Amino acid sequence: MSRFSGFCRCENECGREIGTCSGFERVLGFVRSCPKAAMKQPLCAREGLSDASAFVRLRRRKAMRRLEGRLAVVTGAGNGIGRASALRFAAEGANVAILDMEEEGLSATAEKAREAGAKVLAITADCTDEQVVTDAFKRIYAEAGFIDILMNNVGQSARERASEFYASSSEVWRFTLNVSLMSTLIASRQVVPSMREAGRGKIVNVASNAGMAGEIGLSEYAAAKMGVIGFTRSLARELAPFKVNVNAVCPGVTKTRVIERISDEILEQIRKSIPLGFFAEPEDIAATAAFLASDDSRYMTGQSVVVDGGRWMI
Repeated sequence: MSRFSGFCRCENECGREIGTCSGFERVLGFVRSCPKAAMKQPLCAREGLSDASAFVRLRRRKAMRRLEGRLAVVTGAGNGIGRASALRFAAEGANVAILDMEEEGLSATAEKAREAGAKVLAITADCTDEQVVTDAFKRIYAEAGFIDILMNNVGQSARERASEFYASSSEVWRFTLNVSLMSTLIASRQVVPSMREAGRGKIVNVASNAGMAGEIGLSEYAAAKMGVIGFTRSLARELAPFKVNVNAVCPGVTKTRVIERISDEILEQIRKSIPLGFFAEPEDIAATAAFLASDDSRYMTGQSVVVDGGRWMI
């Protein structure tokens, strides 16, 4: 019997339940004709729905709860993209476990997520320290249960130490690779065994359009983020037989604390290079992350979704 049986009822003489209407017809507010019907009949009401517009409104409300009852772990959730993503997951019905080194920012994210109705476990942690991360995930499993979603958001460039490659140092390379690539591997290692065993799960890695296009003065960062993309593809192939989806989101310039360090002149030059003509908000990246964390992306794995206003087009 169709999963929609009981929702749609033919109002013609046969009086039988249809239960076989297509998604397209349901959105339009119609069901397929029964054998004795000469034309399609209006969608019958359930829970007081009497027309197509009411039905669409209900569907929209439900669509915003795509992660209902799931547990999402977000690293680097104290601010920026990590915070926006944790709050988006909470708004869509998920409970969240959030990790960050900055306790103040982490507490602010936790408070906002609770206001959205989520259960929150906030853990102050250095996500480049394997033992610290291992202990944090043991606590998450013990206190919150199975992890449905992992978003690896920790990462950064060398920032004020960044330079063109000829003037860079191995110390800067190691720092950037550790925070922007190794942190992703370390956290992923904590969830892969349980996701394999359960036969479900979503891993969303944050890479960067710098990994695709390259950026002058960000050689080690581009290398790290391209490493995240390669890791995403390889892990996706490994976990596909277990119905675990692994994808990456590749942000362009986003309004986080990082751009506060960039001069207005350079920012304007960058803005002009973006076809859409403006910088992303953290919420723009969070929206893509929520899609990749939801069942709406069930037939996607190993993909790197670029969200940069059209600066890098595949």
